[in-house]
Amino acid sequence: MDEDIAIVNENTRISLIKNFFKNNSKNIAISMIFIIAIVISFFAYDEIKKRKKEKIAVDYNRIIFNTDKYNQNDIKNEMIKIINEKVDTYSTLALYHLIDNNLIDDQNTIRDLFDKVISINKDDELRNLIVFKKALYFSDKYTESKMLEILNPLLNSESIWKQHAFLLMGDYYFHKKQYAKSKEFLEKITQLSDVNPKIKLDVERRLNRDFNE
Repeated sequence: MDEDIAIVNENTRISLIKNFFKNNSKNIAISMIFIIAIVISFFAYDEIKKRKKEKIAVDYNRIIFNTDKYNQNDIKNEMIKIINEKVDTYSTLALYHLIDNNLIDDQNTIRDLFDKVISINKDDELRNLIVFKKALYFSDKYTESKMLEILNPLLNSESIWKQHAFLLMGDYYFHKKQYAKSKEFLEKITQLSDVNPKIKLDVERRLNRDFNE
């Protein structure tokens, strides 16, 4: 008797499953197509990104290793084009090339390019490095408030670039002859728990030399 009931229950379950698939075959098919489309789109997007990065790499290297074949304006335009492609590695390298070779004079353009490259870098420390380089580049051009605006994300973080941001502001104030503020920022470096030993030693020497009353 129990075996008969078990067989009936099993047949009932099978029947219910068959009916479910039969009654919902259209919805199931649509769902499967949708899932397959998502998977294909994911791999297609990843492949497109890979090919785009490879193309940008070729374009960047073609210019960098053949600079004698291009005039300065052509190189500038090509580097800006690479930045606008928003491929983090090569956009960053293109920006550095523009800066290192003084290919752009307009400070607003340089600021905008820095901001664009900062926005596309997803790695926190690489992004922080570019923020620091932006502050370093503008350190002889910007006011105190603008410098602090740029560096505050580093000064209030646990980034490895925090100590460099403090050092930059210490140098900034020292150059401006605002010695009290310079000393304040340099002393903060010595208070960091994970400061680079060489930087800490150099700062301590500076504090003893320049601020020892």
